[in-house]
Amino acid sequence: MNCPCCSGKSYEECCKPYHTGEKHAPTAEALMRSRFSAFAIPNGEYLMETTLPGKRKLHNKKDLQEWGEINQWVKLEIIQTPALNHVEFKAHYIDEDGDPQIHHEFSVFQKMHDRWYYVSGEFLD
Repeated sequence: MNCPCCSGKSYEECCKPYHTGEKHAPTAEALMRSRFSAFAIPNGEYLMETTLPGKRKLHNKKDLQEWGEINQWVKLEIIQTPALNHVEFKAHYIDEDGDPQIHHEFSVFQKMHDRWYYVSGEFLD
């Protein structure tokens, strides 16, 4: 199976080792890609685990899981990584009504104890 993150690699050699905890994403962009794949699979547990611990109270694992389940995740487009801890991306998906959508976000990540975490995102467009 091709990895949902659109890296061109198989899921087994791309995001799966991050999802299973075998490895941690080495960069903010790799974490972003693995989080997109976690929506596509879906894997709400991974999405919570990769959110900065101090920010987890702002999120809900059940809601993350459901958002992954009700949408069909089509494509991830990395627009730019202007700094080591910033990623601008477009997540293309089909919503529960069958309408194509684009989630355009500028995300901030933080490295803590040799692991990258999602901190927050600013919606664009």
